Amino acid sequence: MLRITGSNRRLCDRLVRRDFLQAGAMSAFGLGLDKLLRAAETPRMPGADSGDAPVNFGKAKSCILLYLYGSPSQLETFDVKPEAPVEIRGELGTIPTSIPGYSIGELLPLTAQVVDRTTIVRSMTHPYPVHGIAYATTGLPVPEGQLEVSPKDPRHWPFLGSVVDHLDERRGGGALPRVPRNLALPFPLSTRRSNQPFRAGPYGGFLGPAYDPIWPEFVGEGSQTFVQENRGVVQEFRDPYGGVRPDCRFDFEATALPQEMTIDRLSRRQSLRAQLDGARRQFDADPRLAGYDRAGQTALSLLTSRRLADALDVQAEPMSLREQYGMTLFGQGALVARRLIEAGGRIVSLFWDEYGLADSAWDTHYRHYPRMKDELCPAFDLAYSGLLRDLEARGLLDETAVVCISEHGRTPKLNNVKGAGRDHWSQAYSAIFAGGGFARGNVVGKTDRFAAEVAGTPVSPKDILATVYHLLGIPPETLIHDSQNRPYPIAGSGIVRAELLG
Repeated sequence: MLRITGSNRRLCDRLVRRDFLQAGAMSAFGLGLDKLLRAAETPRMPGADSGDAPVNFGKAKSCILLYLYGSPSQLETFDVKPEAPVEIRGELGTIPTSIPGYSIGELLPLTAQVVDRTTIVRSMTHPYPVHGIAYATTGLPVPEGQLEVSPKDPRHWPFLGSVVDHLDERRGGGALPRVPRNLALPFPLSTRRSNQPFRAGPYGGFLGPAYDPIWPEFVGEGSQTFVQENRGVVQEFRDPYGGVRPDCRFDFEATALPQEMTIDRLSRRQSLRAQLDGARRQFDADPRLAGYDRAGQTALSLLTSRRLADALDVQAEPMSLREQYGMTLFGQGALVARRLIEAGGRIVSLFWDEYGLADSAWDTHYRHYPRMKDELCPAFDLAYSGLLRDLEARGLLDETAVVCISEHGRTPKLNNVKGAGRDHWSQAYSAIFAGGGFARGNVVGKTDRFAAEVAGTPVSPKDILATVYHLLGIPPETLIHDSQNRPYPIAGSGIVRAELLG
């Protein structure tokens, strides 16, 4: 399923005049490319002339964003507290890692072997313990409740991948790459949750839906049954994040020509674009034509190239490598992310998303330990360690930033629901980074004895954005403009954190 501009229209069966015009009409909020591409002069990095600028500017050619929706508990992953009371530390133990003197949760034995390639931040912090995906992945200053469940609200700041796509396009003179710069897996956010609303975050924001990620979609079903629970509702559910069958795939039908369409016919249909380009000279103030231009070019580019379809073909990999990543949705998605980066992708985002009831994924208000033991940690452990080892073996890790984040952490004290759980906690939580200029074997920050408060080196989500932009060769002070030409710094209030860089 190909979603070019955030609509539900399928552009995979036929490219007809109506489709092109409707794609153009989806350029929301009155934004034309002339306004989108009008940005401020790129500022110089602080200290650029004096030699004290942060290191590794532009070290990363690409970025894989791993987003763990609902948020893992810091206490069972990267900020263990074995000396804390049992109601804090819980029932799990700890294991040593490849970083001398540093231990993590016992459910991550493979990750423990590769953390010497990573930077772990134990002092992530902000004041908003809500599912603020937009807050974590954009420059948005405050995660307003209604805004976070209104993905297309024009007040939204653009997603990390959307900003990079927009700025790279501007630097490249508008040319589209052979593989889209901004891809996201495994399906549009929140669309496999039983109850809506959809959540905000990975969208073009005020840049318009033409800069939404392109979403190849997972096709398959779960191979194992898990118990889900939400506010008294309990059900058994086949969650693909816990296991998938080998015949699963990521479907991008628009990367193949329909059988009845020849290249000659496609070329004649391209004349539609020429006709609309002529009309645009007369109606260049019409923002729909800007949306048409990009959407039309993207659709035609994907239709005439096999590169993206080939990169999505996870079944082309040997089963031994697929099993190294884990036969789960997150594991196979991580393998596809590596294939997309290798094919030339710039930003590939993989979301561990809600599936089934609310309070699924890493949102462990209920049945915290059964879920951590049986589904969450084993799948993450395989996928994360498999991805780092594979990138390293292919010589791609040094040039690929691997960013694993969430919106917050979990409460230090277990709650009293059946099976126990941990609730939302944003005052102190953890994240892990690797490759692309991040330091190796690096542990940043610390918390108090309950992992409840930051006790040193606080780091904000905006600082992470600024640091990732820096590694991608984009000064975080760079300004982009909304439809009224108001300037916004791409990382909001964030600053580059030299502590994270190698």
